[in-house]
Amino acid sequence: MKNAAFLCLLLCACAPACDTGSASAPATVPRDQSITREKAVSDLFLDSTAMEQYIATGSLDTATAAAMRSFYNARNYQYAWFTQKGLDESGISFLGMLKGFVHLTRDSALFDTTLAHRLDDTLPASRAKTELMLTRQFLLYAQVAYAGRLNPKDLMWYIPPKKLDPLALLDSLLADSGTGSPGNSASTTSRDARMPAWEPMIPGYRKLYAALAHLDSEAANGGWPAIQLDAKRKFKRGDTAAILAPIRRRLFLPDSSARFDAALDSAVRRAQLSYGLKQNGVIDHALLMELNVPIENRIAQVLINLERMRWLPPMPGQDKIVANIPEFRIHVYRGADTLNMPIVVGQAAHRTVIFNDQLKYVVFSPYWNVPPSIVRREILPAMKRSPGYLGRNRMEITGYTGGLPDIRQKPGPQNSLGLVKFLFPNDYNIYFHDTPAKSLFSESDRAFSHGCIRLANAEKMADFLLDGVPGWTPDKIKKAMHRTTELWVTLPKPIPVYIVYLTAWVDATGTVNYRKDVYGHDAEMKARLFK
Repeated sequence: MKNAAFLCLLLCACAPACDTGSASAPATVPRDQSITREKAVSDLFLDSTAMEQYIATGSLDTATAAAMRSFYNARNYQYAWFTQKGLDESGISFLGMLKGFVHLTRDSALFDTTLAHRLDDTLPASRAKTELMLTRQFLLYAQVAYAGRLNPKDLMWYIPPKKLDPLALLDSLLADSGTGSPGNSASTTSRDARMPAWEPMIPGYRKLYAALAHLDSEAANGGWPAIQLDAKRKFKRGDTAAILAPIRRRLFLPDSSARFDAALDSAVRRAQLSYGLKQNGVIDHALLMELNVPIENRIAQVLINLERMRWLPPMPGQDKIVANIPEFRIHVYRGADTLNMPIVVGQAAHRTVIFNDQLKYVVFSPYWNVPPSIVRREILPAMKRSPGYLGRNRMEITGYTGGLPDIRQKPGPQNSLGLVKFLFPNDYNIYFHDTPAKSLFSESDRAFSHGCIRLANAEKMADFLLDGVPGWTPDKIKKAMHRTTELWVTLPKPIPVYIVYLTAWVDATGTVNYRKDVYGHDAEMKARLFK
């Protein structure tokens, strides 16, 4: 890379908070002495006292020490990484994965540099220490590669922590290379054969990881040159200008013509889609600003989002709802069908919370129970300015709590929640809903709400979710949206909801997408991930 300071910043990535996850160590697996030398997979055995000495002198935390004891007890202290001839297939395979991961993520804290100098040393005493170092190295790598380096709750991701079974992951690697231990149940752990067990099972993770490798290659070849910015000038198909030549190169077109032809028009529209801009085929200041983001910044952005993907739990089954805040879009999956639409999310001062839940209810013609914070900050001052405020806005007082009026808005087209809402009951009072303010969906950046997520076409969402539910025809849904009282409908089967914050991902067409850091989460993660 050209930017040596940035490279230094990435290479000095901080060490993870712990090696294997939780601070409390699990019970140690008892030693399986039924594995004799005649039944063993390996021709080498460790002395258990050598491992205890390594643990005592290596400053291993409690969880890592317990994991190592369990691993070697379960295989009766057979070597995992070496044979009499030297490093075996499992060791070679692991080192290849580790070096590739460290190279692309710049996570030098994952690799003990002293280990590299010991791999060819086959003297018994040295070999034993190197064997133990490799096992500890894998436990550290598995934690970071599978569950991430940071605690998501520290960065306002309120999702359950991923449960890591490092021994199952380690044994799966050894089983793949034929060196798993007999009697170790972890070797039969089921997993998706298309992905290693130590990688997140999140759609798109591998694609983004591959995009990182492509960016790294581009950076090694000098990155991309900056394009001169001119906020006043715009270019469209048919124009001719000298600046179009470097723009064509930046968009990876094979020639350096100064003409805005059909090929450039297509490339511009693809780029606009990639950056979440309006696809009008016009080169303007907004597009040039995105094209001028240095490649080092894009690499950091991808690294940050790979970390976020490692936090996410597996998404089993075909039915799910994913709302991506920086993308300002929601994606609903039911079987082989998909529904996508624009959304409005919380303002920077009223951020939409990032969490997982299950959508259970569709509520037609909803009341809006105004949150106390909005009553105090907005409704009461409006009532003082205009005594008829509540009546004009179809609001009513239903009681008092702590001296503050409980206010709700009646169903109808004027209701702030629109004509239908979708509930996944949670502690954050976040839900999806319709809105009468349709004009906001024409904006590129749509962070306008108090935290809930507004849908561009809530009726279409209701049709999609209730399709196949007996009695719920499109006509009945339309009528239910225009009642004078609420109507609650319970879905036959709850649908998992994932509210996420991804500013870089690869879509179904293979296009790498980038979005603005609307809440500043990227900036905070960059400060934590990279020193």
